[in-house]
Amino acid sequence: MSKICDLTGKHSIVGNSVSFSNKKTKRRFNPNLHVKRFYVPELKEWITLKVSTSALRTINKKGISAVINDVIKNGKI
Repeated sequence: MSKICDLTGKHSIVGNSVSFSNKKTKRRFNPNLHVKRFYVPELKEWITLKVSTSALRTINKKGISAVINDVIKNGKI
């Protein structure tokens, strides 16, 4: 299961875990992803997407149809 948001394209990044003695070891910062089902009224069907919480906020604000159209128009899918 890849850790990439289907709508925004957010993915894991690499950084350092820093101890009290300032010793640095590599670690990963994963995005906050959730698997959600959305009903698309134009298609009259349910779709399942793996989305980040920021994408969920955008969907709540604009609606799923508008967000999907923006992603397709910008060429992210």
